[in-house]
Amino acid sequence: MDIIELKKEQLKLASKVVLRDSFTQVKTVGGADYFPVGDKILAAVVVCKYPSFEIVEKKTFLLDNPLPSRSEYLAYRVMPAIIEAFNELSEEPDVLFVHGNGINHPRKFGLASHLGLALQIPTLGVVTNNNVGNIENGKIMFENEIVGFAITTREHANEIYISPGHLMSLGSALQLVKDSVRFPHKMPEPLHIAHKLAKKKAKKMVEE
Repeated sequence: MDIIELKKEQLKLASKVVLRDSFTQVKTVGGADYFPVGDKILAAVVVCKYPSFEIVEKKTFLLDNPLPSRSEYLAYRVMPAIIEAFNELSEEPDVLFVHGNGINHPRKFGLASHLGLALQIPTLGVVTNNNVGNIENGKIMFENEIVGFAITTREHANEIYISPGHLMSLGSALQLVKDSVRFPHKMPEPLHIAHKLAKKKAKKMVEE
């Protein structure tokens, strides 16, 4: 893994990210998550009706020999598996929730942005830890710009961090997450379902 070349690529691709909504209505939402299975990566992608979150479809893909884990370069490790699972869907969701950073990334090009650009689909990122910029009145500020939001979705729980990935505005990313949290879950429902699927499948594989 040539970090210098990957960094250059991230900077180049980040310039292509569009922070405007490419959708007028949302009827289906997707969730993309991943789970390690030994030295492999299991990706899970689900599609739900919106706003009922009735599951329409779910797909998984196990990736052999992923790239090594490197901070700030998560996409290069897990994105191939997510794309393979996504490509198995019979119909793309209107927007995709991703367990990863969007533009709240040192080069404003986290996993959600990378996936959105690769798939040309509106994406937003949600994470439980934020290592970029400063939090000011619920906004993630980085290089004098708002790159996301910090919100509390469950009483006594730590904040989650939201940012647009691609083809989505800051406001829509925040509103979609707020509208997609269902008690007692901390994460928005598409990601909760995807994480549950990945974890269950990974556990089954280990037991086998």
